Amino acid sequence: MERGKMAEAESLETAAEHERILREIESTDTACIGPTLRHYPALKTLEHLEHTYLPQVSHYRFCKVMVDNIPKLREEIKDVSMSDLKDFLESIRKHSDKIGETAMKQAQQQRNLDNIVLQQPRIGSKRKSKKDAYIIFDTEIESTSPKSEQDSGILDVEDEEDDEEVPGAQDLVDFSPVYRCLHIYSVLGARETFENYYRKQRRKQARLVLQPPSNMHETLDGYRKYFNQIVGFFVVEDHILHTTQGLVNRAYIDELWEMALSKTIAALRTHSSYCSDPNLVLDLKNLIVLFADTLQVYGFPVNQLFDMLLEIRDQYSETLLKKWAGIFRNILDSDNYSPIPVTSEEMYKKVVGQFPFQDIELEKQPFPKKFPFSEFVPKVYNQIKEFIYACLKFSEDLHLSSTEVDDMIRKSTNLLLTRTLSNSLQNVIKRKNIGLTELVQIIINTTHLEKSCKYLEEFITNITNVLPETVHTTKLYGTTTFKDARHAAEEEIYTNLNQKIDQFLQLADYDWMTGDLGNKASDYLVDLIAFLRSTFAVFTHLPGKVAQTACMSACKHLATSLMQLLLEAEVRQLTLGALQQFNLDVRECEQFARSGPVPGFQEDTLQLAFIDLRQLLDLFIQWDWSTYLADYGQPNCKYLRVNPVTALTLLEKMKDTSRKNNMFAQFRKNERDKQKLIDTVAKQLRGLISSHHS
Repeated sequence: MERGKMAEAESLETAAEHERILREIESTDTACIGPTLRHYPALKTLEHLEHTYLPQVSHYRFCKVMVDNIPKLREEIKDVSMSDLKDFLESIRKHSDKIGETAMKQAQQQRNLDNIVLQQPRIGSKRKSKKDAYIIFDTEIESTSPKSEQDSGILDVEDEEDDEEVPGAQDLVDFSPVYRCLHIYSVLGARETFENYYRKQRRKQARLVLQPPSNMHETLDGYRKYFNQIVGFFVVEDHILHTTQGLVNRAYIDELWEMALSKTIAALRTHSSYCSDPNLVLDLKNLIVLFADTLQVYGFPVNQLFDMLLEIRDQYSETLLKKWAGIFRNILDSDNYSPIPVTSEEMYKKVVGQFPFQDIELEKQPFPKKFPFSEFVPKVYNQIKEFIYACLKFSEDLHLSSTEVDDMIRKSTNLLLTRTLSNSLQNVIKRKNIGLTELVQIIINTTHLEKSCKYLEEFITNITNVLPETVHTTKLYGTTTFKDARHAAEEEIYTNLNQKIDQFLQLADYDWMTGDLGNKASDYLVDLIAFLRSTFAVFTHLPGKVAQTACMSACKHLATSLMQLLLEAEVRQLTLGALQQFNLDVRECEQFARSGPVPGFQEDTLQLAFIDLRQLLDLFIQWDWSTYLADYGQPNCKYLRVNPVTALTLLEKMKDTSRKNNMFAQFRKNERDKQKLIDTVAKQLRGLISSHHS
């Protein structure tokens, strides 16, 4: 009886257990195939079913069906989790720029914080470590609870810009789809398949991210978006590296980074070369530094980026030089090339505040008074300083030593002086309509700018704290630049003066056949001498021996031109009367030379410019051939400067005159004697030429 009761009780317990198991199976089945599929719990349930519950009720027919369906359910879970992963990959591809933007904002905030720390030392603040940058959960592969059911992978972070605290870059990303899928594939023995798929897809995304848009160089935003996407990509990969066990490894990350680095540098070289705006190049440099600093926080080597920035520095220097070429051109074109007038102490101090100039004599003079230089001197000087400041801006945050910064600034400034400013000055000097007054002022201006070079040296030293006597310190070539410009202006003055003299000489209208003896110099020559006097009066402010050289050059050119005028082939005949008029003009020139138009000449030095003409004319007018022929070749002879070829050429012109213009010369004995004398002298001159010049 009792045995029957016990059997009945056991039967009831078994039925109840079976019913419980069936209910569990029913609820489990619903969980596995329901619309709110929870992947990992579903796998655990299937495992319990397969190994715990189903063996207990295996005599039911539906159990076999369920056992047969378990592999299909596992495959379905695997496929659905892979679908979630694909959604995640697509989402982070689309949102890489947002992730990168946030990471770069963090880096910028950290840099600002570091700058504050440097300015206010020892306030107890330390730079965040890389680990501190991760404000996201450290989910390991064993984690089974998803952070969020938002499988898109990107969390909603609207209005973050309004918050003072920029969120951590990975705060934007929900990595749970990756962890779940990795875990599921690992449980199902397909981890390697999952790893290969993930890495392959991310490599494809990396290549897309690293492909810059064709118009990236047009705006800073183009570069910024490009950098944001790259940073976003590697922030995600770095986080995956540190929060999974082997999904990606260091070798894989390094390989991707090497590829990214080479492609990024190549893209920047290409696109930055299109940029002609120095402000944009400077902004790009700052963006590249932030890009590099951001990735360096995550452990990526960025030395190559800083090396490439040194290449961009050269390009920046070129764009600056082009910009300053325009600035210098405008300054020189708008200058009035007149000394700066000042009428008050305030105006005087303003000028000396802009340009280092001190002249005790000028300070003592009453107002109004004038500085010796024109407006372009202080303007050019200050623009050189502005250029130095612009060069300094590029060197910031490049982790360069003071010596390297000093060297960079000096080399760029030398290019500005020797190439840009020098070309600008040369263009003004060579301008067709440049006047003598402007050329004189340029010489004065460049003299003062040359003296200011030592102050530019001091200016750079104060900025970089590198003493000029330091070994390997590059010297400024400003002195050479301004000397070259001054010499060019001097040569142009000489050329300009000679051209003016030639213009006056074109007005010469000699009557070479006149028999009249004149009593005054030709009008054209009187006007020419007046022009030279007024011109050299302006030259008194010129430095050194410029005025003396210009005066001597002008007198020599005038003497040479007059000689050519007398001997030119077109003048086939001339009379003694014409020579007398020509002699009056030469005397006017000699009088000008004796008057000392420019101070500094010793005695009759300037007159020596006309010595060849004077001796030639004296020889013919005094008809002193006996002395000439007797003393020729002696070191102290009276007509040492008269070349026998020149004398013969002129004599031939007078011989023709005697023959052709005096119709009855053969009837007058004195004329016949003169003709014989001319023939005799000509014969002797030919003998001299033959013996001394053969």
